[in-house]
Amino acid sequence: MVKSVYTLPPDLPDDAAAVRHWLGTLPACYPREDCERLTQACELLVRCRGDQDLDTGETQVRHLLHTADILVRLRLDTATLIAALLKGCRGRPGVGEEPPAARFGPRIAGMVEDLVRLDQLANLDSGSAAKDQHEHQENLRRLLLGIAKDVRVVLVVLAERLHLMRRIDGLDAEHRREIAGDTRRVYAPLANRLGIWQIKWELEDLAMRYLEPDVYKRIARQLDGRRVERESFVATVIGTLQERFAAAGIGADVSGRPKHIYSIWRKMQRKNVDLEQIFDLQAVRVLVPDVAACYAALGVVHGLWKHIPKEFDDYIATPKGNLYQSLHTAVVGPGDRPLEVQIRTWDMHRHAELGVAAHWAYKENKGHAATFRHCPAPPRDRTEPRPAGEHGGDFGEHFRSEFEPAHVYVLTPQAKVIELPLGATALDFAYAIHSEVGSRCRGAKVDGGIVPLNRPLVSGQTVEILTRKNAAPSRDWLSPHQGYLKTAKARHRVRQWFKRQDFDHDVDAGRALLEKELSRLRIETRPRLEQLCRRFNFHRGEELLAALGRGEVGVSQVVHQVGEPRLKEPGKPSPSASNQRRGAPNHAGVIVEGVADLMTHMARCCKPIPDDPVLGFVTRGRGVTIHRRDCANVLNLPRQEEARLIEVHWTDPGSDAAYPVDLLVIAGDRKGLLRDISSAFSDAEIDVVGVNTASDRTKDLATMRFTVEVEDTSQVEQVLVKLRQIPSVLEAKRPHS
Repeated sequence: MVKSVYTLPPDLPDDAAAVRHWLGTLPACYPREDCERLTQACELLVRCRGDQDLDTGETQVRHLLHTADILVRLRLDTATLIAALLKGCRGRPGVGEEPPAARFGPRIAGMVEDLVRLDQLANLDSGSAAKDQHEHQENLRRLLLGIAKDVRVVLVVLAERLHLMRRIDGLDAEHRREIAGDTRRVYAPLANRLGIWQIKWELEDLAMRYLEPDVYKRIARQLDGRRVERESFVATVIGTLQERFAAAGIGADVSGRPKHIYSIWRKMQRKNVDLEQIFDLQAVRVLVPDVAACYAALGVVHGLWKHIPKEFDDYIATPKGNLYQSLHTAVVGPGDRPLEVQIRTWDMHRHAELGVAAHWAYKENKGHAATFRHCPAPPRDRTEPRPAGEHGGDFGEHFRSEFEPAHVYVLTPQAKVIELPLGATALDFAYAIHSEVGSRCRGAKVDGGIVPLNRPLVSGQTVEILTRKNAAPSRDWLSPHQGYLKTAKARHRVRQWFKRQDFDHDVDAGRALLEKELSRLRIETRPRLEQLCRRFNFHRGEELLAALGRGEVGVSQVVHQVGEPRLKEPGKPSPSASNQRRGAPNHAGVIVEGVADLMTHMARCCKPIPDDPVLGFVTRGRGVTIHRRDCANVLNLPRQEEARLIEVHWTDPGSDAAYPVDLLVIAGDRKGLLRDISSAFSDAEIDVVGVNTASDRTKDLATMRFTVEVEDTSQVEQVLVKLRQIPSVLEAKRPHS
């Protein structure tokens, strides 16, 4: 655990004496000039805070000294310590008009500003509703990361929370539980995300101490009751391992691993077992120079004792999400007692203990004291300081770029955290709350001040949307040059709003276009819109008419689907009509790369039917379009679009399925030709759903395209044979497109 490097004597007369004592206990790896800057920061702290007392009973000065001391234990740099000491010193009486942190440079001043903003968000998650508590807490953790331009600010927050948890014994029980609950829900997971396991484990143990006191005390008593026996067992194991590692030529440091009550309790719950069945109550940790030595040491351990099945984890080959790496194994140790062994390199151990804080461990630089060289050095490829000008920035800038946020986290007036993409505006925020709030938006307040709707938001801001009952979206909001909307969801909502407003006008325009085209072609059959709309993937006939009016569907496409009246024997029901009454979809019987129930539709250009060789084309927003492999549109597809082709296969579509298909007939023009062709379709029990004819008087040729409904390719081949037998028919086939 992150234990204090020093202990404040109880008889120190005032905060100034406490500061002098702390400065005198700083490790020698802090050079003299850094100690002088820390001295100046401490003087400002005393002047700002004076003898202000906290609810925990200690003064603000001593609280911040303890916080800085935890950061010293994490081996953080001087800038982080100064920022922690000066947290909240802005505008304190007696300091003057200039912010105290400003004299230490813009980097530290920015860190202090971020700390003040984070401090204002400390109690946010207590007000969220229970149903979205988990999501809110996750967003709050992200907010704490996203609001800080420098991740070291979050480390200061965690260190301050850790010291607070160590000091809440004097508070009333309800206040302790509230602080412990926030710690478990927000701060411990945040420490885990940054990989700082020392702080994570202690925060979890301290939170459990106040949230589940009976369970905590019971496990603690059981562990304490076996302490002497367990320490003797671990000492024996350490001696045995050191001898075997030395004999194998492995340079290893072996030590007992501390126990964490919360992790033991969680494991008991997860595995539904008693304390006696937990295998890592006795545990040792092995630190070696490199990865090869890790696996060599694992071989020695498994050669000594029998491995317990299902109790081995290789986090070196497969690191955890926070980059934690180690080998974990459980064996039956001396006296047939279970033993856990963790094996890792020194670098892995440093990251496991300090996490992201390890990247600010001091480096071997000129001007540092000799004892500084004994501080573990971080990996050079990520943390070694670069010469000025190289890569356009210093180490802090280089490292901070790795934590560049992809989202912003802003707050509603009710303190709910909303996640938005980087660059999102107040108008995006409004649509994220509700589409009606966005549509009625007429302005926005950010942190109490009116701002333009197209100004990008920053993490940590509180946004209030100003609405008006009769307000409506502006078409300017869709302009990419004016920057009102960043999110696709908001742009879609605005487009949908304008579509709804123009719907009636578009329906009238579409109906007029359809009537005009039917009259021009002298087609007396008037379409049944409720049946026709299904062919164009609309739910209602009015939606099809509106699409006609907007130009999204061509009027010729609809007219071709109307065509001539269907030819069928009197009194005999149409198979396709039966299918429509039963609601059989035209695209039934297709699977896409083994995926069932994926939205598909047949291409109108080539009209594939069962047993045709087919390909799928992934469209934008309408699922997968099924094409024949010899379709001209597929053969002429641009190279950049070929990646959107996928394999599809036919399945059994069922006996009631009917598929539209085009047939091309070229014949010598004569009287009675259309009657003979219609008889061929009627004899084959095939419905004709569309006809398009053209005559060339100069050559006495008739070109006719029929759209018919069939069940499969065999039915098509049969009717083509019949058509080719009709006198004067020169060619009958399926066109490629």
